[in-house]
Amino acid sequence: MATKKKQSAFMKPCKLSSELEAVCGKGPMPRTEVTKKLWDYIKKKKLQNPENKREILCDDRLKALFSNKKKINMFEMTKHVSNHLS
Repeated sequence: MATKKKQSAFMKPCKLSSELEAVCGKGPMPRTEVTKKLWDYIKKKKLQNPENKREILCDDRLKALFSNKKKINMFEMTKHVSNHLS
């Protein structure tokens, strides 16, 4: 008899705010996918600080996500993104 594995909270599809959908595309999607799409966007637009790869230089779409900050540390990013998931 096979037991059903409980799905991780990170894999549960979440509803995205309109600001987050502007960067990641239409939701719902799991947190893991949101993070992947955010990094795809950051790399495509070359928004990582070349001198400090942990720092993200925000364009207008990212400023809408990250409390209007001009730059953000990649470790702060998760906290800000959580505010745009439900």
